[in-house]
This record gives sequence, C-alpha cells and structure tokens, in this order.
Amino acid sequence: MTDRIGAPGNGLSRRELLIATGGAAALAGCTGRSDPGSTPTNETDDDTDEDDDGSDLPWTSAPEVVQVDEQGGHVTLRSVTSRHAVHPLDSMGGPVELPRVWAFQADDRDPSVPGPILRTTEGNDIEVTLDNTDADHPHTLHFHGAKKTWENDGVPTTTGITVEPGEKHTYTIPANVPGTHLYHCHYQTHRHIDMGMYGIFRVDPKGYEPADKEYFFTIKDWDSRLNRQLDGEDVSYSPRERNPDVFTINGKSLPRTLHPEDGSPIIVDHGDTVRLHMVNAGYMSHPMHTHNHRFRLVEKDGGQVPEAAQYEQDVTNIAPAERHTVEFEADADPGIYLAHCHKVDHAMNGNVYPGGMVNGIVYREAMDTDIFADVMSYAGYEG
Repeated sequence: MTDRIGAPGNGLSRRELLIATGGAAALAGCTGRSDPGSTPTNETDDDTDEDDDGSDLPWTSAPEVVQVDEQGGHVTLRSVTSRHAVHPLDSMGGPVELPRVWAFQADDRDPSVPGPILRTTEGNDIEVTLDNTDADHPHTLHFHGAKKTWENDGVPTTTGITVEPGEKHTYTIPANVPGTHLYHCHYQTHRHIDMGMYGIFRVDPKGYEPADKEYFFTIKDWDSRLNRQLDGEDVSYSPRERNPDVFTINGKSLPRTLHPEDGSPIIVDHGDTVRLHMVNAGYMSHPMHTHNHRFRLVEKDGGQVPEAAQYEQDVTNIAPAERHTVEFEADADPGIYLAHCHKVDHAMNGNVYPGGMVNGIVYREAMDTDIFADVMSYAGYEG
C-alpha cells in the first residue's frame, strides 16, 4: 500500500524501487528532500513576514493521499510556513528553491506543496477544519467544484468568514459532485495560491472502478520573486507584472519529478490501463503532452465525458483551475517516455533545457537499464 501520489496499490513498493535504483546503497540519495544551500476592505494586503531568515523553517514533503472516509469523514489542515525544494541538486539548472511557502499539513503528516490530496466517495460529506492557530496570516478554504452552502464557500468578501491567526474553523463540504476538484485559500487569492495554498479534492463516484495505475498531477507556474520577497529578499514584485520562472508538477521540476519518492514518475507495467488526474493550480494554460501514448479525455471539471465524445489525442490544454482526467493503455515498446507541457519554455529550469514541467512514463521492464540508472542519478537517487 502507498499513500503518496499514486492511488493505493499502484506503482512500486519502496523495496522494489530501491532494488531497481541501486539497492540499499540508493538510500543515501532518497531522502525525499535536501538542503540546496486592488483589494476588498476586509481582505487587506498585509502579507509580510517578520523573520527574514528562513533557515529554521521545515522542508516540505511530497503530498500524500488522505483517505478521508477512513478517518470518519474529518481532516484537519494547518498552514505551515516552510521551505520548498523544487529541484535541490546542482545540475540541470538547479538548485531551484522557493525559500518561503505556506504549505498545508493534514493532521499529523508532513507539510506539503501541493497540499494533501483529500479523497472521499460520492455521498460521504466531509468536515475540514482549518487550523490557523500557529499562522501569521488570515486564511480560508474554498473547495472549487463542490456544491455547498453559502457559509461554507470560503470567500471572506461574500460570507463574512475569515479564519484569523490563532483561530480554527470547520467547513462542511458535500461530496455531491463526483470527479477531481481543487481546493485553495480564498483570502488574497492572487497571493496565497502563489505561496502554495492549494491541493486536490477527489470525489470517487459510487461504484468507482480504479484503473490499473492511477496518478494525480497538480501543475503550477510560479513567479519566485513573491516567495523571495516574503522571505525578506529586496526584490520588486507585483501580481500585475507576474513573470513565471519556475514550473512544477506536484511541486517539483525535472529531474526531481522523476524521483520515485519525492517526485511522481508514472510507473507502469506493459498492458496497464493508466488514469491521470491533472489539475491546473497555476495562472497560465498548459498543453500537456504524452510521448508515444495516445489518451482519451474521460473526465473534465467533475463531469464525465460521454464515450461517444471521447477520441484519442496526445495533447490536452489545461486552463487555470481546470481538471482533466485522461486514460491510456501502456502499450508502447517498454522504455522511458516524457509527459510534459508543450510550451517549451515551461520545460526549463531558468535558462537550462530540459527542466521544469516535465515528467515521465516509466515501464517497469526498463528499470534495470543503464539509462534508467542515469535518469535516477539526475533525479537524486544515488546507487
């Protein structure tokens, strides 16, 4: 079982990954993260941090899947000021770091960017407590896609509810729209999403049948000047002049996206049916392309795409806040194939290509090859 990015039972066990990437010696390189050395009157623009030295902040971890049904329908999310290593290695344009983010932490798990994937079943309403007791800023939670009561919409301007520092607030979120959705802070939204306050809300339809392999991707473009400014760096930033320079899948850029634990490679066996739930939490559109595999768009924004309207394609353009679920068969010659944004400047780390919003479809049969070992070395697995 795994509670990381893939659905439970999918992908490889940790033991299999270690064997495939160099055995026990690989433990030295799989630490998951490393030290890379106009506004409404009730939503004032007061996002400043007093502590300019972020060296004592915790590092984020990879987002986990929280099976909310198994927790009695309740989860607590805390806002935790953290550091986020997008690509911690001194290679391929790295290291790339966001020195200050506002991560979500579910219950007693690690803080992560994106936030945890909250998964439930149609009809099983959930309660989500936003614990802001240790935070420095007001926050809210908005569940984009769910049909809920007015006071649970999470928008301070229209509900009058803001969760101030030192407070907690519980939202009741109906699981009444099956599909893949987005949740995020809706206080100073233009700034708080860009500080990392977003995640996936998944509602499985009644009778849902998982695919052989199932993965969640949150794609995001960042202007790192905001994160650096709020960390105390003397840098000019305006949301009206946003110029993204960091591009991530599940918070990581190539080659870290291919790290089997800290990233989210699409690991498949030949003949698998593979389902990818992709959410755009950024502010730009991203045409996502799979090499050597043609997929069908089966869900969009919580709606099932009728079978008669499905067709094979290899690029799907995902606009901000859209959710696309695609499905394909792992029927290619076993190997390693890219899955990436086809705005090629988004597939870069700074001025270095390749990097950025790039992931890979990795066949298990190819995991004992020299080229896969090289890829793992780039990703941070040292064997």
